Amino acid sequence: MTDRETRHRRAMQKLKSHVDERVASATEQRGQLLVFTGNGKGKTTAAWGTVTRALGYGYRVGVVQFIKGQWECGERERLQEDPNLEVAIMATGFTWETQNREADTRACLEVWAEAERLLADPEVYLVVLDEITYMLKFGYLDIDTVRQALANRPPEQTVILTGRNAHRELLAMADTVTEMQEVRHGFNAGLEARRGIDY
Repeated sequence: MTDRETRHRRAMQKLKSHVDERVASATEQRGQLLVFTGNGKGKTTAAWGTVTRALGYGYRVGVVQFIKGQWECGERERLQEDPNLEVAIMATGFTWETQNREADTRACLEVWAEAERLLADPEVYLVVLDEITYMLKFGYLDIDTVRQALANRPPEQTVILTGRNAHRELLAMADTVTEMQEVRHGFNAGLEARRGIDY
C-alpha cells in the first residue's frame, strides 16, 4: 500500500468514526419543519422531490401552492393521479400579474383554509406550503396564524415551506433551513423558462 493510500484510509476511518458517532446520537423521532429559501433556483423542485419520496413509501401528502398555481407544473402533472396526494392551488397566479391586493388576499385565505385542514390532519405525513413566504411578505397572511398552525400540527407531520425571504420567525422555528444561493441564472441572460426543466 502506498503512502497516499495509507493516508486516505486513515482519513476515511476518522471520517467514518465521526459520522457513526453523529448517527448514533440522532435518536429523536418526530415530524420536522424544513424551510427552503434564498434567491436561487430549486426550492419548489426540492420540495416536490421530497413529495415524491414520501409518496414512494405510501404516505399521504398535501401540497398547497401559492403564487405559481396557474403555471404548468411537471411534478404535479406526473403525480396528481396518486391517491395519496392532495393539491390545493391559489388560482390567481403571480401577484404581480393580478395587481389586486383584495382579490389576492381573498384567494390566499381560501387556499390557506385548505392548508390549515391538512396541517391538522394526523393522517397527512407531509405538507408542502409552496411559496408561502410571499403571502407573509405581502401581508395576505398573518405570521401568528401560520406559526400557530405549524406549532399545533400533529407531532409526526413534516412541513416544508418554500419561497424567498423566509420570515425570521419561521427560520427560528425550523429544524432545517436550506438557502438556495444564486450564482448565475440563465433567465437574467435572456433564457426563457423551459418546460420540463424549469416547470
